[in-house]
Order: sequence, then C-alpha cells, then structure tokens
Amino acid sequence: MLLDTASLYFRAYFGVPESVKAPDGTPVNAVRGLLDFIARLVQDHHPDDLVACMDFDWRPQWRVDLIPSYKAHRVAEEAPAGSAAPDAEEIPDTLSPQVPVIEEVLDALGIARIGAAGYEADDVIGTLTARAKGPVDIVTGDRDLFQLVDDARGIRVLYPLKGVGTLQLTDGALLHEKYGVDGPGYADLALLRGDPSDGLPGVPGVGEKTAAKLLDAYGDLAGIIAAAEDPSSKITPAQRKRLTEARPYLAVAPKVVKVATDVPVPDVDPALPDEPADPERLEALAAQWGLGGALQRLLVTLRR
Repeated sequence: MLLDTASLYFRAYFGVPESVKAPDGTPVNAVRGLLDFIARLVQDHHPDDLVACMDFDWRPQWRVDLIPSYKAHRVAEEAPAGSAAPDAEEIPDTLSPQVPVIEEVLDALGIARIGAAGYEADDVIGTLTARAKGPVDIVTGDRDLFQLVDDARGIRVLYPLKGVGTLQLTDGALLHEKYGVDGPGYADLALLRGDPSDGLPGVPGVGEKTAAKLLDAYGDLAGIIAAAEDPSSKITPAQRKRLTEARPYLAVAPKVVKVATDVPVPDVDPALPDEPADPERLEALAAQWGLGGALQRLLVTLRR
C-alpha cells in the first residue's frame, strides 16, 4: 500500500474540525485525522507493506521548465533565483506546522516514509509501483495516478470519496466505464483535456469526451498526432487545426503529466510495524501534541 501522504493529510485537515488541538492550543486536526486514516486503511485492507510517499518537491523545476504554468497558481512564494529549495506552496497557515509533526510521528511509529529531492510523491509512487513484485494499492485523492492502474499486475487506486471509509476501487474496468481508457491511456486523456488544478492548459476545444473519442479512434497520443498530420485521416478539420496549433504543448506535456518511474529512492523496510520503532519518542510526541485516541487506535490496529 502506497500513500500519497500530502493528498491524505490535506483531506484530513479539511475533514477534521480545527478545534482538535494540542495541549498548547496548536491545531492537530491533520495529524490526528491522518493517523485515523491509516488505521482505517490497515484495518480494512490488511496490507503487508505500507509506505508514506512524500512530496520533497511539490513543483519540480524540470516540469516548470517544460510547462511554466505548471501549478503556478498554487505558488505562495517563489524560491530565490539559483536556490535549490522549491517554491513555497500556498497551504493553510494552520496546516504547515502540522507537517513536521506528521513526519516525526510516522518515523517514531516505524512506518516507512520516502521522498526524493526534485520529485513529487506521485513520482515516488510511480517508481515503487514499477519495482513492486506483487499487487499494489495506491491511496490518493489525485486522479493523475489513475495512469498507474494495471489489472494484469494487480495495481489499483483507492480513491477517497468520503474520508477513507468510502473508497472508489479504481481498476481497469472502472476506467473503461468512466473514461473509456486504460491506465496508460488516462495520462494521454489528462494531457489532452488539461487540468486547471495543475495549471495544464490542454488542447483548446478538446474536453474529456472528445479526448476519449480521439483515443478510442487512434489508440494513443502518437496515433492522434499522426492522424492530425495525415490529410487522408478522418479527423475533423477543426480538430486537426487545434491539434496542429497545440503541437509545442503536446511535445512536452507527456513528460510533465506522466509520473516518473525511475526516481532514486532510498532503500527502506516497507513492512508494516506491529510495534513502534521508537516508543519513547512516540510517547513524548503523543503527550506534546495530544494525539490521544487517534494514535491509540492506530497502535491497536497495527498490533492485530
């Protein structure tokens, strides 16, 4: 089981009241909410291994170099020129201080936590999925990861509809029913239609339904581009014009939209712990941040 950790703690933050606070009055709704999410996921799905995948760079420069609008609307503060640090992401003031606490608690629990400099959690998930020897459940609220669905390898996405108690089990059948594509086809669909939440312009005039029809007719993005360049193809004049004008975007979009599968991730033991890795540190964190029942519920679930 691979967790898109930021996606989940954002959901926890907005799903758990901010009145849930530590003894010093600091909100810990994202921390406690995430712990409850993990407990529920382990209880319901019984993974042997679990990895919390992290965004070490939520807006990698190599993606921005290809498409400057990539996530640009979510930048709160740009990093100084020449700095190796990523731009600061616009997130709620009371969520930012909770992220280091989440990281400390996961480490004290012994839950594997992996990120890679210059890459998003999506890329870490893509790499670990590519390396996996058995089935993989990816837990994320980001539809971009639908591109990793692979029925033959037992790779599916658990997409939260309400908390993590109600999950959409996204497999090949659901993708075909809902979008008319398979996993790899979803990446082509996404880059054709665009995604305002990620600052991807897409091809003007090509929405989700048109993109699905083009992929059904021509197989993949390369087939669509070939059809646009072939005067004898049945592609409509309007679509041909749109696709031709969008060629500079289509030349770089696949690298931006498709998750990396060759990220240099560290070797860790992904086995789900049945006892905390650092009980004393965990006890101190629990007292400092008032983690109470949420932490206890997770500990009980891990020991089963």
